[in-house]
Amino acid sequence: MNTLTRRQDPVTDSAQHSSASQGGDNAPLAGFTVAVTAARRADELAALLRRRGAQVVVAPALRIVPLSDDAQLMDVSEALTRHPADIVVATTGIGFRGWVEACETWGTAEPLLNAMRSSRLLARGPKAKGAIRAAGLTEEWSPPSESSAEVLEYLLEAGVAGLRVAVQLHGEPLPDFCTALRLAGAEVVEVPVYRWTAPENVGALDRLIDSVTGGGVDAVTFTSAPAAAGLLERAHATGSDERLTAALRGDVMAMCVGPVTAGPLTAHDIPTVWPARARIGALVKRLAEELPATRPTLPVAGHRLRLLGHAVSVDDEPRAVSPAPMRVLRELARRPGRVLDRAELLNCLGDADGHAVETAVARLRAALGDPKIIQTVVKRGYRLALDPGHCPPGEA
Repeated sequence: MNTLTRRQDPVTDSAQHSSASQGGDNAPLAGFTVAVTAARRADELAALLRRRGAQVVVAPALRIVPLSDDAQLMDVSEALTRHPADIVVATTGIGFRGWVEACETWGTAEPLLNAMRSSRLLARGPKAKGAIRAAGLTEEWSPPSESSAEVLEYLLEAGVAGLRVAVQLHGEPLPDFCTALRLAGAEVVEVPVYRWTAPENVGALDRLIDSVTGGGVDAVTFTSAPAAAGLLERAHATGSDERLTAALRGDVMAMCVGPVTAGPLTAHDIPTVWPARARIGALVKRLAEELPATRPTLPVAGHRLRLLGHAVSVDDEPRAVSPAPMRVLRELARRPGRVLDRAELLNCLGDADGHAVETAVARLRAALGDPKIIQTVVKRGYRLALDPGHCPPGEA
């Protein structure tokens, strides 16, 4: 079921403490915080992430304009009813269904569908094909790859010169697709089934950006290119773009549903990951495989230590760690076995008083359950007590 999230503030999963107490194959994301930027199906995606043990933050990076309120769609639909297209390309199931449903609210669905019966219908994938058939129509062809590029190749090989081609957009323009058709001689009618705009409550998005740049989020999920673009645009508007891109190029994973969604991020040299199939279930599965793998296990003081996000795994048991001690531990783990002096650790704590390092280390030792994990080197500082054979040269 496709749903729109009604939550406008970034909502942190209430199961924070339970996620820190889970682990293993059934909860591979336990101890990690994952952000959801989607405007639709956000609740479904968040639920799937929670089942894998993640703590979830929801902050839509965009807003969908309700179809029945879109005057542009109404005008295009009436034009296609009066002058039917020779070819109609359906790119998404939800988009094609939404198009028909919007016309039903205006009382124009039946005339539009009658007009389409004289058109050749192409479906980009199985969901678009299902939507066409649910409307009582029949598609001519659908590519096995679910690729817009293959649909375009099919049209150009068949020839479109002099034909009127209606292209149902899927949340953003398809300039390359439509331009190629126009250059081949087609009259292209773009059908803006739903449009993206900035979220009504940008404060939620601002808080998410602060959390990402402050190390409070381990991965950000994207299910549409407009959501990725919306996050980057808001960061630019608030002067946070350099810090955001630095975080996404560093420790924060950008997990996309597919390569098209990743486009705005890759244009900013942000590394992205996506599953083989563009489905949110596949996205969650890939994230559950990739994110834990970015946190290596360190042999420390006879234990197996792994940083998870807002928790630490000690001998495969996740332990919750508060933000300040976690920042110290992350700094120590960046250079395991090396001694970091008080000034270096104080710097990672930001605006803190002179005793902040000692306080954070004491709290960290209590959270880890074994004080020997963090070793004090007299008059020098602190280090992770790596087991013999693992210490860097000069630090033994």
